Amino acid sequence: MTFLRRRPFRALAVALATTPLLLAAACSHASDTPAGSTESGSTKALPKTLVFSPLSLAPPALKGLSEGVKGLASGQGWEVIVQDPNFDATKQVQQLNEVISSGRAGAAWILAVAPKSLGDLIRTAQSKGVPLLVNGKPDEYGFSGPQPGITFDYIDYTAGGKALGEQLGKCITEKNGGTGKVLYVASQEGTAGKQEFDTAAAEAFKAAAPNATLAQTVVAVDRAKAQTDIGNALQGNPDLAGVFSANDEGALGAIGAFNAAGKKLNCVTDFGGNDEVLKNVKDGKIYASVALQFNDDTAQSFNTLVKMQADPKANGEVLIVPQKTFTQGS
Repeated sequence: MTFLRRRPFRALAVALATTPLLLAAACSHASDTPAGSTESGSTKALPKTLVFSPLSLAPPALKGLSEGVKGLASGQGWEVIVQDPNFDATKQVQQLNEVISSGRAGAAWILAVAPKSLGDLIRTAQSKGVPLLVNGKPDEYGFSGPQPGITFDYIDYTAGGKALGEQLGKCITEKNGGTGKVLYVASQEGTAGKQEFDTAAAEAFKAAAPNATLAQTVVAVDRAKAQTDIGNALQGNPDLAGVFSANDEGALGAIGAFNAAGKKLNCVTDFGGNDEVLKNVKDGKIYASVALQFNDDTAQSFNTLVKMQADPKANGEVLIVPQKTFTQGS
């Protein structure tokens, strides 16, 4: 799921997103004549064909997402065309332009490699009345709000960071008397939402456990490196009482690092919530995970595209990926 968040994959891959999973500053609105209309006023119905363009099909998370989209849409009578730009922004635009310009596409779901590269494509889709769903906020595409025929779908990083910090503070209060040193495992520079997430997490932790101390911050690029870096941090701070991580790799790396050092980690919280993380929550190895609910987001995204097809000139929506906090007892 980290792929849905990561902005570097836009040069997200988020990213879908990651991002993926998302326009030039000036994009024209759709024309006053609906797509497919003739001068007599008759309207040609859009095909029930959904084009899904993720960042790439190489990451298992994105391959799995493509299968989920295909299963959901096919079950409702839609044909699904899955494209693979392989993190190439130019290739993504070319692939999408081909199916939209040819009239094959009835709607498109785009996890943009480079949002601002989609300006001409968006104008083409608007002129043809083909609704789009893109990942990210409107301002990532140069817009100030909802646009005709375009729905934006983004992760609320401020809310996620706040929940992450609150849960670690709660754990430190319950299990360590509200005191002790903690380690923050951040996402790498350029990750979507990094600044707002990091700030919200730190402020929420301080509010929830004011007598605890943030001793150090490390960056998690992948699980193996995160385990090594956290192990090094643990050598310098052998009395660490907790870890909160901005991604799954950091949380799992923290468990590995503490295990390798023969130390018990009572308080670790995570943002992301992949299957392995949630199993660790259930087993009591991770105190809490703020999990992104991508299944729910897939359903709301597809349903929104179906609704938009009926009136592609109307402004789309601004959707937020649902989040849910899991603890051992939940």
